[in-house]
Amino acid sequence: MLRMALVVGIAFLIQIALSMLQMKHFSNEFCKLRRQGKVACGRKAGGFRAGAIVMFLIDDDGMIKCAKKMEGVSVLARVRALKGFEGRDIRTLTCDDVPKAHKNLGKAVEDASLTFRKYTAGEIIPEPPSPFQKATRSVGGLFQRK
Repeated sequence: MLRMALVVGIAFLIQIALSMLQMKHFSNEFCKLRRQGKVACGRKAGGFRAGAIVMFLIDDDGMIKCAKKMEGVSVLARVRALKGFEGRDIRTLTCDDVPKAHKNLGKAVEDASLTFRKYTAGEIIPEPPSPFQKATRSVGGLFQRK
């Protein structure tokens, strides 16, 4: 029993360390882009599928100068270049601009476009709910009358 708890504890610590390294890598890549100009980000959580985060370096007209993505299900995912978006207007991007095999990547691209449009229109961009808020809502929904 003690060995099992020790193994779980060590696995948990390794998970924390790898998550911290992944966040540091993402933060460094974001800062590199941010030093060059405006950056629009989009994200889509994956759950059991590969989640995705995209970053677009844009000029004052909303044209994409550089695109990067982080996509995967584990803490081993790293930021990589996202080809085919340079020179395009961020306001016109949709899910269809990404191959169908990358469903969450397409949703992240669409989220970045929507976020940029809201920002330029002066709208408030809402914070996404935390996992705890999502769980509370779903459990609360079980007890409501229909």
